[in-house]
Amino acid sequence: MLGIDRNAARYTWTAALVLLAMSMVYLIRHTLFIFVIALLFAYLLSPLVDFLDRLFPSSRTRTPALALAYILVTGILIGGGFMLGTRAVDQANEFITRIPEVVGKAKNFAPKDGSWLGRLLENTEDQLAQRINDVLHYLPALGKGVISVAETLVLIVVVPIFSFFLLKDASSLRKSLLEMMGTGSHRELMEDLADDVNLLLAQYVRALALLCLTTFTIFALAAEFAGAPYPLLLAGIAAGLEFIPMVGPLTAAVLIIVINLIAGYPHILGVLAFLGIYRIFQDYVVAPRLMSAGMELHPLMVMFGVFAGAEVGGIPGTFLSVPAVAMIRIVYRRIEKARAGWTIASPKS
Repeated sequence: MLGIDRNAARYTWTAALVLLAMSMVYLIRHTLFIFVIALLFAYLLSPLVDFLDRLFPSSRTRTPALALAYILVTGILIGGGFMLGTRAVDQANEFITRIPEVVGKAKNFAPKDGSWLGRLLENTEDQLAQRINDVLHYLPALGKGVISVAETLVLIVVVPIFSFFLLKDASSLRKSLLEMMGTGSHRELMEDLADDVNLLLAQYVRALALLCLTTFTIFALAAEFAGAPYPLLLAGIAAGLEFIPMVGPLTAAVLIIVINLIAGYPHILGVLAFLGIYRIFQDYVVAPRLMSAGMELHPLMVMFGVFAGAEVGGIPGTFLSVPAVAMIRIVYRRIEKARAGWTIASPKS
């Protein structure tokens, strides 16, 4: 009557809803990231909770196993953080205070005729001395300030709470979500997708944790055995940056080389050889075995995901890029497989 085509109106309304949904996702992206971190933390704790749950066969809920798991993990984190973290911080402070000395020695070898190298080193020494004094002066206050920031409290408090409820009610949540799909082929497709994504995330987060633990252990032992300076600091840098695909290990390697150069370690070629051999061993032996299911991604796809994730979400986007690309691949393959099945089944109907 008004000259409005129903199909055009329907498509326009659908496009508007999609744009609205995308806008809402963008607006709540920080909350979604916290939820994703809680989900990954839940996957990390799930094997321990399942093991402890089998020790309480008479319990009707997973709450006792969850409580015991949280107590154990909290104790390990606090104890390990106190023992290793204190030494790593001491080594970091020692390294920072040594930088002006190294720059001063380098300045002695520079030409004395006011060359650009001499001026650069003199400038660098003055700036480093000023910045290091500022950092050391404000470090206690800065630590208290960081602890009091709301975002840090959210990560420390809210993430474990989210993870607790995800672990406690995972089965009922999955059942409720699948019941929303009704019955039929679409329900089967969603069940297959849920199983694939569950396997992918579980294997990814546990493999990543094992890779980081392996990296910390091997780097600490190798640095201690080779007499390299600041072994726990180097191991902490390597393990912490292992969470970021591709970019993290490369950044860690550069930082480790720079730290050894500044500390005056004489066997830099040995450090380079160790970093190269370990990277090959990690990427082509350990990682493929740990991430064998659902993560068959071409290196170009990984690189694209890493840079796209960094562009969209910075470091969090880079961290989540590999599982996100793998999930897109799983969804695409499942939908294509379901479409092929529907095409074959349609003539019979």
